[in-house]
Amino acid sequence: MLKTVIFDMDGVIVNTEPLHHKAYYKMFADVNINVSNELYESFTGQSTINICRRLVDHFNLKEHPETLVKLKRQHFKYLFENDESLALINGVLDAIKEYHNKGLTLVLASSASMPNINRIFERFKLNPYFISKFSGADLAQSKPHPEIFLKAVEASGNLASECIVIEDSTNGMKASNEANVFCVGYHGDSNSKQNFGLCDYEAFSFSELTFQKLSSLLA
Repeated sequence: MLKTVIFDMDGVIVNTEPLHHKAYYKMFADVNINVSNELYESFTGQSTINICRRLVDHFNLKEHPETLVKLKRQHFKYLFENDESLALINGVLDAIKEYHNKGLTLVLASSASMPNINRIFERFKLNPYFISKFSGADLAQSKPHPEIFLKAVEASGNLASECIVIEDSTNGMKASNEANVFCVGYHGDSNSKQNFGLCDYEAFSFSELTFQKLSSLLA
């Protein structure tokens, strides 16, 4: 029986990927590195600090990973505050409201930093619907490690078998699998190269993910 829905954020609740892409590439320019599309796509679903650690190792940079994180977040903060095109994923707010009104427990489990999570939740007034929010940046392990989903399940007060994760990244789907939580793979605008063979059910819009539909997936 479905009792909890665990949401990823970027690409599932809001499409901040274009802003992250711009912020990362501004940071890459700051430290004079050339990051291929293939390498950038491999970062999807990972925390900023882990991405920056990979960059330091890969390019043998003299800068510390924390320096790269600070640069990237400065660029993102500026873009977030000045880019008016940022909007929720089509249909997600109606879905969140329906799940909440039907008594489901909602938890956020994102690789984004908590300041960015809070910016999104405050801008779009999402806090009343969620009992807890987790940032992969605050944990010892990042997706594809299952730690964030294990913590989300624990926070929900329900069993893993009573939870569903909605994810759009290969790393997130791997993490959900490792946590033994049913995973809905959501096809957003920027995830065509993610491995949806890892999810238990694929969805292309939130109009497909009604309360009745999600409940039937765990029936």
